[in-house]
Amino acid sequence: PTFHSNPLCSEQASKRKSLSISFSQIVNKELKRSMAEKQANGYARSDEEAGSELSKEIRRKKRMKCFAYVAAFAVFQTGIILLFALTVMKIKSPKFRVRSATFETFEVVTTTTTPSFNIKMNAELGVKNTNFGHYKFDNSTITFFYKGAPVGNAFVPKGRAKARSTKKFNVVVDLASTDLPSNSELGNDLNSEVLLLSSQSTLRGKVELMKVMKKKKSTQMDCTMTINLGDRAIQNLKCN
Repeated sequence: PTFHSNPLCSEQASKRKSLSISFSQIVNKELKRSMAEKQANGYARSDEEAGSELSKEIRRKKRMKCFAYVAAFAVFQTGIILLFALTVMKIKSPKFRVRSATFETFEVVTTTTTPSFNIKMNAELGVKNTNFGHYKFDNSTITFFYKGAPVGNAFVPKGRAKARSTKKFNVVVDLASTDLPSNSELGNDLNSEVLLLSSQSTLRGKVELMKVMKKKKSTQMDCTMTINLGDRAIQNLKCN
């Protein structure tokens, strides 16, 4: 017998085949889209992670720079404080000295029996202040000696030596041998026209820094000098 195909069955088979192919294509498209999305998400996450690491590195470098600036400023400030403490805040004792002298009256007796001298001397004194603050000193007295025996003194008025400067002033001293012992070597010295003297004094006062800090400071004078009787001049003036 001869069998003839049913047109309706063939059409249904064709439709099923077409639907199967379409479904397969849809599935493939969905798989490809899903894979593309995953790949894109992976790239996005990689870019995000890279950006996060770069941001962290930038912040770390900024912190390191900030720490470096703070450390440099601390070192600089410490250096300034040390320099200030070793220079400005270091208070030294001023120096009090005889700078020079001239003579107004000059009476010298060189006889071997009663040698004597009576000299009026105009002495220039100086208070050298090397501090960064003023030095205010009180009234004082300067005494001149001949071989340890006092032969004259003068009043030193109170005053002020400015910062890093020398205060100069003059005092008049009457030098006389009236109180010297009779067995002194004065006659020999007067005959040789050389009179060796020394001077001593103490100044007491305060160094004032920036009108805030005050510190008491005293200074000692210890000078030696030679009066040339022939030239009537001071020679070999030395102060410690």
